[in-house]
Amino acid sequence: QVQLVESGGGLVQAGGSLRLSCAASGRTFSNYNMGWFRQAPGKEREFVAVTSWSGGSTYYADAVKGRFTISRDNAKNTLYLQMNSLKPEDTAVYYCAAHSSTILFIAARRYDYWGRGTQVTVSS
Repeated sequence: QVQLVESGGGLVQAGGSLRLSCAASGRTFSNYNMGWFRQAPGKEREFVAVTSWSGGSTYYADAVKGRFTISRDNAKNTLYLQMNSLKPEDTAVYYCAAHSSTILFIAARRYDYWGRGTQVTVSS
């Protein structure tokens, strides 16, 4: 089992920045590829970004490419999402998730462990 707890969400004006964190506990954090997803009201959960176990490989959704950066610190068992140039359409609950495959999945159904999420609200 891997326990994941997100933090860092909040209310920010359009154009602003936030950094989300995801603290992991339980099994060895560095054994897992880690992803960020988000879900806006009335919409399905969507992929945001994923990083490999080492942090050496990353992949982003087109909607956030160039604005968001995913990173991890395996020594601190923590995953990050730096979000810059935020837009009102980025408003959602953001979730971190873990999977143990060697493939960088973007489908939510491929992930084994999930946090409870943190709310990000971007005002116009």
